[in-house]
Amino acid sequence: MSLEETVLSPQEARILQPGSAPRAGASRRTDKILAEIQQGKPGIDVERARYFTESMRATEGQLLILRWAKAMYHIAQHITVYIDDEQLIVGRAGKPGRYGILYPELDGDFLDTAISQLPARQASPFTIEQQDSLIIRQEISPYWQGKTYHEHLSQALPEETLRLTYDPKDRLTSRFIVNETSSFRSSIQWVHDYEKVLRLGFKGIRQDAEQRLAQLDPLNPVDNVEKAPFLQAIIITSDAIVLWAQRHAHLARTLAEKEASPRRRQELLDIAERCEWVPENPARDFRDALQAQWFTQLFSRMEQKTGTIISNGRMDQYLFPYYQRDIEKGILNDEQVLEWLSCVWVSMAQFVDLYISATGGAFNEGYAHWEAVTIGGQTPEGMDATNALSHLFLRSKREFPLHYPDLAARIHNRTPARFLHDIAETIKEGTGFPKLINDEEVVPLLLSKGATFLQAYDYAVSGCAECRMPNRDTYTSPCAYINFPAALEMTLYNGRMQRHGAELLGLETGDPLTFATWEMFWDAYLRQHINFLRHAFIQQKVIIDLRAKHFAWPLGTALHDLAMDACKDIHQPVIEGGIDLGYFEFMGYGTVIDSLAAIKKWVYDEKRITLSQLLTALEDNFEHHQVLRALLMSAPKYGNNNPYADDIGKALDKACLEFTRQYSQTLGVHLDLRLVPFTSHVPFGKVVHATPNGRLAWMPLSDGSSASQGCDAEGPTAVLLSNYKTKNYQYRERAARLLNIKFTPSIVAGEAGTRKLCDLIRAWCDLKLWHVQFNVINRETLLAAKADPDRYRGLIVRIAGYSAWFTDLSPDLQDDLIARTGHEAF
Repeated sequence: MSLEETVLSPQEARILQPGSAPRAGASRRTDKILAEIQQGKPGIDVERARYFTESMRATEGQLLILRWAKAMYHIAQHITVYIDDEQLIVGRAGKPGRYGILYPELDGDFLDTAISQLPARQASPFTIEQQDSLIIRQEISPYWQGKTYHEHLSQALPEETLRLTYDPKDRLTSRFIVNETSSFRSSIQWVHDYEKVLRLGFKGIRQDAEQRLAQLDPLNPVDNVEKAPFLQAIIITSDAIVLWAQRHAHLARTLAEKEASPRRRQELLDIAERCEWVPENPARDFRDALQAQWFTQLFSRMEQKTGTIISNGRMDQYLFPYYQRDIEKGILNDEQVLEWLSCVWVSMAQFVDLYISATGGAFNEGYAHWEAVTIGGQTPEGMDATNALSHLFLRSKREFPLHYPDLAARIHNRTPARFLHDIAETIKEGTGFPKLINDEEVVPLLLSKGATFLQAYDYAVSGCAECRMPNRDTYTSPCAYINFPAALEMTLYNGRMQRHGAELLGLETGDPLTFATWEMFWDAYLRQHINFLRHAFIQQKVIIDLRAKHFAWPLGTALHDLAMDACKDIHQPVIEGGIDLGYFEFMGYGTVIDSLAAIKKWVYDEKRITLSQLLTALEDNFEHHQVLRALLMSAPKYGNNNPYADDIGKALDKACLEFTRQYSQTLGVHLDLRLVPFTSHVPFGKVVHATPNGRLAWMPLSDGSSASQGCDAEGPTAVLLSNYKTKNYQYRERAARLLNIKFTPSIVAGEAGTRKLCDLIRAWCDLKLWHVQFNVINRETLLAAKADPDRYRGLIVRIAGYSAWFTDLSPDLQDDLIARTGHEAF
């Protein structure tokens, strides 16, 4: 049967049958911008890095947060401001088109290498103009040599930990074993208190800092040396964002004077008037609020490189009062809201999160960023929070074919049927939106870690699958990604890996041929497993100690009540009253479970093969061992509600939880277990040789808490049950588990398919699983898109907590998506 004869998702139909059904809500204004940015590679804009470097050079010796604030003011004064043709919500941090900006304070030691490699890089390449390359080499890079965070981190790690982190002979190269992530982002995912900006404006935030400054004790040395410069930094940063907005107002008036079209001239004058008002002053209406939010988010992007980009928070909550008031006044309608939202979405899509290191680029393929919009959930008082804007955000996703922003819906056991139905219909579009986060899992965990009910009910989705409580979360240090299939390989080769030959990397746990029982093998594996955790926590201790010396965040701090009360930058290790929620990553969960299950089943329980035979097959990458490989692949697999495999998964989960329960307190944080790989399961797989589950050498690992590619053969309900049965619910030291499920469009077709999907989501909620997201797409479409990328340029797929254009992905990641099971029945 040809692809055209199969049941298609609405997205597939739009691509394969263009013009057959005009897209509802189509906007000429934003479609024109979207068409321009879908073509070609993004380019690098050096202005942010240039002006930041100029200021930091001039302020050496001053308190870091004060230096940072002055640098932001210098950027606000000098960076080029733009207003795109047709735009109604303005603001960008770089040149027209898709662009990325540089953060040399973070990883400037990569710059010279990166600018020569980025245009040809397979994963997320960028272009750079020759003149800008010279600016980097002559002005920016020389200043930062020896000063960057990455350099200081690599120098500070103990030798044994360093060997698992970087190549000791080339510390720009990650080993993808116990991988730090703090050197390619200044902070983990974050959500600002945008409502504070809308309510007070930066004039009000500045006045608050001035009042605090006036109340300091002039004789107190701490007040003089630490608190006064801190508050001055808040004042300077507030002035900086207002200045930047005013420059947009001036540009809009200048453009209006030259504009021939009366319609566009009036639009530009309206833009100018709003930029003169917000974000300095409180928002007066819905459009003011949207413009103020976008200015705040974008200025924050220029301030520092936050992992996954600053998220949008609960937009259906903090924007709703403005929406409701304007609707009641008769000055707003839903079509206007959708057009203004799409104007923000295309601006988000043009800012590309640039990772200049090869490691960072491999972690975040497809120009990924996750400025999640959170909808639904519960009010701070515990009532259902769904409103008209919640539905409008879903409609925006259905009608506007763009993968920015990410959209996350909070689900609880009282989520209204109408809202759940709307969510299911949006998922069926096939673009991967929205991802779902479970209040029934998240809220109790936040309470167990010290949050109040008001705070826990008001959390916002942030990053891939995480959550943040604005004004209560205070931990910003990025954490380790741990390649546990590498620990299994070290168990098989006595502390060594095939890629690194005779080099001892792990523990010498003994010759596996001497392991006479499963318990002996399991004990040896656990020793390697715990050793990886030990080094991840050593990394984290060094990272916590270093980051406060390298990064400041005055705008982010100004929007955090606890940080303002303490007069401390949010990057400081301890903010009084805060909750420090961090995590470490279990990479290759399904790969390890399935491999251990195969060893237990066929070597020890059934005695069908020997460890010697297994090792020979692995060393040969299964060449000439196809019968043995087929036997290994027939072992029980995670993702099929099979206790044989799932019990191993639960034991692995418990080993991590027990370790962090004992040792995270020594770091002063909740360092919780997380299974959220982004796209890093692909590069992590490239360092792991063949594994006992039948996986070939250097192939991708399993992703998140999903089953190994193609191994979930018993349907989506079995996938949910395996996730449920491998969790240790008695431990609070758990965090996000990312779960991918792929459907063929036929399984969810029609109203019957929608009801089935709603029932599955209810079951997921009842099982208290953290996260789930769906691809609804035919395998044939993915194969066709790989073969003919020009025809499928607009095809959006869900990857790992985010969606991306399929044609922007590397062939390895495309193949990984193709290999996932496409469920054809519930």
